Amino acid sequence: MPLDHYVTLGRSGLRVSPFCLGAMTFGQEWGFGTDAATSCRLMDRFIEQGGNFIDTANIYTGGHSERIIGDHLGQDQAKRDRVVIATKFGGNMFKGDANGGGGNRKSIIMHCEQSLRRLRTDYIDLYWMHWEDPFTPIEETMAALNALVDAGKVRYIGISDTHAWKVARGQTVAEFRGWAPLAALQIEYSLLERTVEGELIPMAQALGLGVTPWSPLRSGVLSGKYSRDNMRAESAGRADWVARNANEQTFRVLDVLKEVSRRRETTIARAAIAWVLARPGVTSPILGARTEAQLEDNLSAIDVKLSPEDIAALDDVTQPKLDFATAFLAGAVTASYPGMVVNGRSFGVNARAEKMR
Repeated sequence: MPLDHYVTLGRSGLRVSPFCLGAMTFGQEWGFGTDAATSCRLMDRFIEQGGNFIDTANIYTGGHSERIIGDHLGQDQAKRDRVVIATKFGGNMFKGDANGGGGNRKSIIMHCEQSLRRLRTDYIDLYWMHWEDPFTPIEETMAALNALVDAGKVRYIGISDTHAWKVARGQTVAEFRGWAPLAALQIEYSLLERTVEGELIPMAQALGLGVTPWSPLRSGVLSGKYSRDNMRAESAGRADWVARNANEQTFRVLDVLKEVSRRRETTIARAAIAWVLARPGVTSPILGARTEAQLEDNLSAIDVKLSPEDIAALDDVTQPKLDFATAFLAGAVTASYPGMVVNGRSFGVNARAEKMR
């Protein structure tokens, strides 16, 4: 499946490539990443292969990421119009300003105007709330986003890194009030972060939200360059993150990935990305890259087809412990359909339920 085999984002009509180019690495202000020239080459290569989805945020490298995208795509209106540019609000870029961040109306509208200027465009294709704001009612956030859609400054809206209950409330409020609905959910999702399968993924599927996972390689930990004998980060900006993942569970996952990649004649990174791409509900994983070679290698994951045995092996070694009531319901529902098959799912016979019949 090449990059130009587009998919619709959730229940919207917006067509995006099956991989999204993450731009958090555009600019080197955070101690890692790429310079402007390399970032532009990455965008060009991604677009040449059919990719049309680029994700950034107002705070990435202090606004430099947005400026790099704007300076490059803003010079060619036809290219800009073909690309789906996603950016985020929520991060505070003004020291001491209590309204400089978060999800209130004042902050959202201010940051939208500033992002438009940095991106050198008059509209944002997909505008994300970067993370939930505990001090602003979600109704206010949704109303402000709807106003931006009505004004033509934003085409679609989404939410990133927010509790499932709050996303669901925002979507429900929008539906009942006739506001622009949420089109997508952005969450961390990888073989080392699967707890989203408890609430967030099922919620997204039920409410028609496309899922764009960030960090499918766990910030490079699953890229294949780390092992029991080498957990040293290539840059100071990544050192703490890599160190936090230097544990036996990570090494067990890497061992299985190594075996799966050997069987598929591919790389560890591609196998890890292919697993995420194949997960239920996932629309377009976000891939970051510092070099063109790294981008090419990661994009090649689109051609990796994991076997049921490969997926089972990876699932087994990464089975997450989920919050109540996920595990409880998996067993309890058997009492509703004992010995039956429903929608392809087989249920055994619950001994306790049999005694109650």
